[in-house]
Amino acid sequence: MMSSSLFARVAFYPSLLWGIVTESSTKRWYDRIDTHILLGALPFKSQTKELVENENVRGVVTMNEDYELRYFSNSKEEWASWGVTQLHLATVDFNNAPSQEMLRKGVEFIEEMNQNQNSVYVHCKAGRGRSATLATCYIMKAKRLQPMDAYQYVKSKRPHILIASRQWAAIELFYENLLDQGHHDAI
Repeated sequence: MMSSSLFARVAFYPSLLWGIVTESSTKRWYDRIDTHILLGALPFKSQTKELVENENVRGVVTMNEDYELRYFSNSKEEWASWGVTQLHLATVDFNNAPSQEMLRKGVEFIEEMNQNQNSVYVHCKAGRGRSATLATCYIMKAKRLQPMDAYQYVKSKRPHILIASRQWAAIELFYENLLDQGHHDAI
């Protein structure tokens, strides 16, 4: 049986090409979720100027594995040359969930960037699963929402997100941790 990591590597280029070909007015490359975050697909180097100048992106959370970034996306140094800080939280593609530590680090990074009214671009390959998991956790904490309400909020902004069962379990555990830490005492 093929491991999920090996499958993700084999399917990377065909699924990236599929995302490019099927982009449309209803399935955009990225979408603004709130004033602080954009959720999207792998940002190509050619999109950097637009993201920095038009969207005020000063932080990027990359949920991809290294091999997914090799040819098309900026390196950490290239992002830095544009005044953008990158946080890399490598997560295997195809229904795998970021760890709780990664989700915590990602949410904290977004919160830090937001202190200066900057935007953060949160992405994986397609902007549907891994990155949508983090965006949902951020929205859950920032807007003090329960998991399903946070998911619906993100989905209302980016309708083609697709949260797998492992990712949903990670969102629910993140919520439980927020409750344990007293962040959602009013819910």
